[in-house]
Amino acid sequence: MISIYHNPRCSKSREGLAILDTEQANYHVIKYMDNLLTFEQLEELIKLLKIKPIELVRTNESIWKENFKHLDLSDKEIIAALADHPKLIERPIVINGKKAIIGRPPQKILQIL
Repeated sequence: MISIYHNPRCSKSREGLAILDTEQANYHVIKYMDNLLTFEQLEELIKLLKIKPIELVRTNESIWKENFKHLDLSDKEIIAALADHPKLIERPIVINGKKAIIGRPPQKILQIL
C-alpha cells in the first residue's frame, strides 16, 4: 500500500493527495504533524528516499533560518531538528513499497505509482 506523509495545511501536500485520488491509488495518509516522527523513523525515511538529511529540510522556514541556518550541523543534528520541529520536513512524501519520493513538484509522485 502507498503511504503519504501529509500536512493538510500545505497546498503541495493537498495536490499530492489529489494526484493519488486521480490515479485511483490505494493509499494511507500519515498526518505527521499530529503523529510526530521519531528520530529513528526519520532516519529510515531518509534512507528510503536516498537523500542527505539536509535535503528533507524546508530551509526557507523561519524556524530553520532563525535557529539552524547559521550552524554547521551533522546529519544526526539535522535529523534531531526535524524530529523536534516537524514543520521543517519537506512534503508531501510518498512511499510505494521500497520506493519513496518527495512530491516537489507534486507530479513527481507519478514516478513511483
